[in-house]
Amino acid sequence: MTSIRSVLMLAVSLVLGVMASQAQTLRTDLSRALVPLDEVVAGGPAPDGIPAIDRPAFVPPGTADGWLRPKEPVLALDINGDARAYPLQILMWHEIVNDTVGDKPVVVTYCPLCNSGLVFERVVNGVTLGFGTSGKLYKSDLVMYDRQSHSLWSQMEGQAIVGERTGVRLTLVPANTIAFDDWKATYPGGKVLSRETGHQRRYGMNPYESYDEASRRPFHFEGRPDGRWPPKERVVGISLGGTDRA
Repeated sequence: MTSIRSVLMLAVSLVLGVMASQAQTLRTDLSRALVPLDEVVAGGPAPDGIPAIDRPAFVPPGTADGWLRPKEPVLALDINGDARAYPLQILMWHEIVNDTVGDKPVVVTYCPLCNSGLVFERVVNGVTLGFGTSGKLYKSDLVMYDRQSHSLWSQMEGQAIVGERTGVRLTLVPANTIAFDDWKATYPGGKVLSRETGHQRRYGMNPYESYDEASRRPFHFEGRPDGRWPPKERVVGISLGGTDRA
């Protein structure tokens, strides 16, 4: 029993060592921030511990039929007639895809804690940014970092909240989360993000399944939840002309 435990502990140590060696050390300018720094909290993984997809590969819809169920959600994007589907079963393991769609550099993002799939242009003042996962959360939401300045970005707001680029906003690109069959019917000639990501993950399994229980408090959420709806109720959010609605 002791030897089995020792082997398991050694295996865990080796895995953690590999993750640590691959992790990025962030050099964020903490003197510039829009939010209190103590509200940007460690989520568990190190920077890039959840690896972004930088060289996405795609397959035809018919090929994806072998592993995507008809009603399974995909994040649908169409830019200049270049239609692509990003299955949430892949995004929940990577959270960020740096891609170029319809000749436009974009970052496709998904926060599994917030169920928020958002796409942004990633050209800022003529510079094409590359994004990674910071390992941090802000109000229980994914915090990205750009690899050029190591500024931290709130995924929900598409805005840099700490670092050199503090205050800069990314341009939002329209995208919809829809069922795979509905996307396929609309875009039969489109492309689907492949499971061949360069990483070994259990695609199709939800590592956050227990988190979806309505009674559970959001992870690393500070403050008092709004009692009008369950804390993790899914809503459509609209921000227009300074007015916000759910």
